[in-house]
Amino acid sequence: MTQIAESPVAETRAAETKADRISRRQVDKFAERRAQLADAALKTLSELGYARTSLRDIAQNSEFSHGVLHYYFADKVDLITHCVKQYKAVCITRYDQIVADATTAPGLISGFAAGLSATLVEEAPLHRLWYDLRNQSMFESSYRADVAEIDASLRNMIWRIVTRYAELSGRTAEVNPDEAYAVFDGLFQHALWQHLAGNVQAAGAMEDGVAKLLPRLMAATPV
Repeated sequence: MTQIAESPVAETRAAETKADRISRRQVDKFAERRAQLADAALKTLSELGYARTSLRDIAQNSEFSHGVLHYYFADKVDLITHCVKQYKAVCITRYDQIVADATTAPGLISGFAAGLSATLVEEAPLHRLWYDLRNQSMFESSYRADVAEIDASLRNMIWRIVTRYAELSGRTAEVNPDEAYAVFDGLFQHALWQHLAGNVQAAGAMEDGVAKLLPRLMAATPV
């Protein structure tokens, strides 16, 4: 039986498809490697802070060489923003799970407050790094776009908490997303400062504050 040869167009498409698959795999591997390096760098960054940390410092405190870090990240700005984005993305998924699991308004308050309290105590250096980066963006424009993106993702996460609470309590929110975020971010940042200063009651006080604040953001009359 005579075989019918593939047309030049079909051969070209097949070659392009194979090239696309290879290209995607390369991109995926590159992104995966950046994620691994970011995880390794977070500890050093969170301990030393933005200003006192260089790529060489991170290399000296990890299994990766200075050259490897330079290959995967353009500079310190690229590395730090990637690290913080990656960490905050994980944080957001935790609270989204709290929203998804909540079936009552009190239960949502309890889960949200407990989650904030736990991360305040267990991951204080990482949150400190975020605030360090956000403050630095007021002086260095190279950070602003990434900081704005992270900030917006956190604001949206808080708004999902607020709107879910409103739904479960049968009430409406009297604040907008920016106002709600400012309230809880301010409360958390103040508690973080107190915790880092050695106040062992900071996390508990913040947890109580969250429990009181969330209902106060709602209209007095149920829907």
